[in-house]
Amino acid sequence: MSKPSAAKRPPFDPGDPLGIDDLLAPEDLAVRDTVRAWSADRVLPEIAGWYERGELPGVRELARELGGLGALGMHLEGYGCAGAGAVQYGLACLEFEAADSGIRSLVSVQGSLAMYAIHRFGSEEQKTRWLPSMASGETIGCFGLTEPDHGSDPAAMRTRARRDGGDWVLDGHKMWITNGSVAGVAVVWAATDEGVRGFVVPTDTPGFSAPEIKHKWSLRASVTSELVLDGVRLPAGAELPGARGLGGPLSCLNQARYGIVWGAMGAARACFEAALGYAREREQFGRPIGGFQLTQAKLADMALELHKGILLAHHLGRRMDAGTLRPEQVSFGKLNNVREAIEICRTARTILGANGISLEYPVMRHATNLESVLTYEGTVEMHQLVLGKALTGLDAFR
Repeated sequence: MSKPSAAKRPPFDPGDPLGIDDLLAPEDLAVRDTVRAWSADRVLPEIAGWYERGELPGVRELARELGGLGALGMHLEGYGCAGAGAVQYGLACLEFEAADSGIRSLVSVQGSLAMYAIHRFGSEEQKTRWLPSMASGETIGCFGLTEPDHGSDPAAMRTRARRDGGDWVLDGHKMWITNGSVAGVAVVWAATDEGVRGFVVPTDTPGFSAPEIKHKWSLRASVTSELVLDGVRLPAGAELPGARGLGGPLSCLNQARYGIVWGAMGAARACFEAALGYAREREQFGRPIGGFQLTQAKLADMALELHKGILLAHHLGRRMDAGTLRPEQVSFGKLNNVREAIEICRTARTILGANGISLEYPVMRHATNLESVLTYEGTVEMHQLVLGKALTGLDAFR
């Protein structure tokens, strides 16, 4: 068998040094390019100002545009959802977070948490009522699990749902809820006498309020709220019939974590590209700093971790598409990729020097956003313990 000649080898691409694009089908690339173009047009020209002001203006209009792209609940089937594959959804998450983590969070909470919960555990009536308008972006959803005193230990939640005749009455308080104050529907998890249950709560229900959380130094271009439930009365049909116990909300979190595996690499890529471009142009001691050995060592190490992380995300996506992805493998990806993305951002900041803290460049914005991404949907410690249990067979949680 003759060997291919070196002349047939494609040129080295600094943007895709491992040739990962060769693993993608034309429809995968089409999804990626569509989201990248939308982000470049609608987000990148404004994101520094939104971040500096701590706002996401026109979020409802953005949601409708995202619905028009087919990006909301895009990995779900039916009810107006696109039915895309897991790799396509992951590529979209990467491109959204390359623009800003707040945009990816909007998409992720809508599709992987609120919509997924209704799609997976809801009644036919709930699915028909809510999913089409959520897929189009006409209705924004949020997901209420985390509480002020209970983040990593949702089993200890204090939000309660009690039966009153044929109704349910909810009382409690949720915290750090993306989309909360702009949502038209909330998926709220509460403790009952029969265990944890999920409820579909229209946000105009009396007793429901969602004050916005201010004074954030991370995810500033994102709507973050509390949820207050004060005697919220719901009909029996508001309960998610397919969810029993903590397995319901945790399976939703696993969907969101998968998107983060890809998304974190988008933030890392944006910082790497900023550092690479800067190193080629910034001159010190009479030549571009990209020509110095120490700078090249930093760029090489950043590229290694960035593209290993993308390969890992791609592998997990193919497993999800095949139905073989395990929760422990998602923890593997979330733990590795967010941690490495933060290190890439920090290294990029050193290459940019003082300019690295300026909003003229994306580096510090991504670095501070990733501090939130590192914590939500499972802290570093929780994912380490998930993997530790899987490796040893011993449970260190209790």
